[in-house]
Amino acid sequence: MQNRAAVLHGVGDLRIEEVPVPEPGPKEVLVEVRAVGVCGSDVHYYDHGRIGAYVVAAPLILGHEAAGVVVAQGSEASRHQVGQRVALEPGVPCGRCRQCRAGRYNLCPDVRFFATPPIHGAFCTYLTIHEDFAFPLPDTVSDDAGALIEPLSVGVWACRKARLAGGEHVLVTGAGPIGLLAMQAALALGATEVTITDVNPSRLELARQTGATRTINLRSQPLSEAGVEAEVLLECSGHPAALADGIRALAPAGVAVAVGMSPGEEATIPLAALQNRELTLTGTFRYANTYPTAIGLVAAGRVDLEAIVSGHYALDEAEQALQAGKNDPQSVKAVVVPSQAATAQRADGAR
Repeated sequence: MQNRAAVLHGVGDLRIEEVPVPEPGPKEVLVEVRAVGVCGSDVHYYDHGRIGAYVVAAPLILGHEAAGVVVAQGSEASRHQVGQRVALEPGVPCGRCRQCRAGRYNLCPDVRFFATPPIHGAFCTYLTIHEDFAFPLPDTVSDDAGALIEPLSVGVWACRKARLAGGEHVLVTGAGPIGLLAMQAALALGATEVTITDVNPSRLELARQTGATRTINLRSQPLSEAGVEAEVLLECSGHPAALADGIRALAPAGVAVAVGMSPGEEATIPLAALQNRELTLTGTFRYANTYPTAIGLVAAGRVDLEAIVSGHYALDEAEQALQAGKNDPQSVKAVVVPSQAATAQRADGAR
């Protein structure tokens, strides 16, 4: 076996290297990676070498949105057969701390999350993961879709935090990959109306194609003048002004969920609206216990993950994949395919 990986050595310094094939532990499986989505966090590490307190101080394999096939298993692993296609939940918690024991394992202080220093990620041919965090994929769910179960899980978790019950008008601010998938998740989980905002016309068009009932281009129409009154806000842009404007657009007793990560640590919120309308404001951090639901939604055809895939890249083209969003305003989600042969700049789409 040869294990090739895209390894980040520093800002803008990504190298394709051969690394050892990892040996699965007793409860682990060895997975041949078939598809890896490029996340904004991967791009941020590539561009800046750090995210907050997490610093790339040693060579790091990027990538955490992954799907593949089980090719070997540890001595005590029994959940999967060799040959089983799986979606990988990239954060393995300790299972022992107070948060884990309460079911909030996404808040585990000792979680080992792919591509978060010093834990290597999935831009590689082979990796190992605890068998409990490899989820079987039905034959009807593609490798691309299997990789994107991870960002879909962010959207599913946001809907759960919003206590979505069905029949709501949901406002989604930000039509990036997370916003587009949060929108689809909200519709699949019972929202009857979803309004989504952005400044990118092509992303708003994609939102319309995948179910948005209304789109608002904030370059031409401020949200405050759009007449929106929603029961739920899913703020997916990470822009502090979007959070404040979205809160103002909520009906009394509405719920605002901060999903997008802001580059700053603080934001100003309209406290009077929060108090006078008895609004609820909560944050989200990744997800917990969402993969079975997310896979089920895709398998049932209620969420179209492949719709957001805008290009495939070989492992040798991982640097191009990381730069796709910057170089092409119509790029939404780049997918790295480790087994794919490198070519000239690829713009194959996904459909």
